[in-house]
Amino acid sequence: MSDNIEKVKCLIIGSGPAGYTAAIYAARANMNPVLYQGNQPGGQLTTTNDVENFPGYPEGITGPEMMLQLQAQAERFGTDIRNGWITKVDFSGDVHKVWVNDETEIHSDTIIISTGASAKYLGLESEQKYLKLGGGVSACAVCDGFFYRNQEVVIVGAGDSACEEAHYLSKLCKKVTMLVRRDEFRASKIMAERVKNTENIEILYNTETDEVLGDGQVVTGVRVFNNQTNEKQEIPATGFFVAIGHKPNTDIFKDYLDLDETGYIINAKPGTSKTNIEGVFVSGDAADHVYRQAITAAGTGCMAALDAERYLAAKDASFEVNTATNY
Repeated sequence: MSDNIEKVKCLIIGSGPAGYTAAIYAARANMNPVLYQGNQPGGQLTTTNDVENFPGYPEGITGPEMMLQLQAQAERFGTDIRNGWITKVDFSGDVHKVWVNDETEIHSDTIIISTGASAKYLGLESEQKYLKLGGGVSACAVCDGFFYRNQEVVIVGAGDSACEEAHYLSKLCKKVTMLVRRDEFRASKIMAERVKNTENIEILYNTETDEVLGDGQVVTGVRVFNNQTNEKQEIPATGFFVAIGHKPNTDIFKDYLDLDETGYIINAKPGTSKTNIEGVFVSGDAADHVYRQAITAAGTGCMAALDAERYLAAKDASFEVNTATNY
């Protein structure tokens, strides 16, 4: 082995609730984890202004602050947290090889993937402006819907997830306007019927977003246009929700790991974090296309660290499982 190749026991790819939780457990298990934060240190929660549904924060907390606290906790137990991102992997042999920024080569006994998924947005300049300001643009109704209680909101999307989020918002908001680009839903019939039969959901077919309107700080409305007639109208709203899907950040693993048609990593054994490659585990939104919550991501981060710990113990008799981590 070349002198410039680093050998580690546990490498965690990605941060966020999944990666940092995996790091906390792995560090407490004497696995000496190394964590690379990726190109968005802290993950999707760093774009969330307020988090009020994560247990243990009765007054709520901002997403960036929560991620800094999780990072500090992981570091407290000895996790080596580094800047940079993994640009290439090779899981073809007994040694798991990764490359950092196309330069540094690392060989690791275990790999925990916590690369998450990225919400898809429309790409409008006004949309991105209010997203960055935390002023009314969101891709997660379950996360942020509470802040729009008794208000009017707009949601974009036509699939099952969009219908589910629109229905969720309808229980909180005075009115939900749903923008469907075509003349029909892509969602299953039962999900489409659910929103059609909800009194405070108005569905606008053949309708697309022209611009997200605001006062420079928060969203005040949405200008839309009918893609058949080009007729425009402005819809008063304080929240703009985008539900057009997520893209898992898993492209670099596609040659080695089993992925579903969307790109989510498939668990080799349900109820575990194991992948089809021994010693490689997955946590968080890289494998979760259903819940996509911080608390579920953290839970799978714990699972991945425990699975990695047991894998090492089975492989190396000198490595002892630290039972103190198992609660």
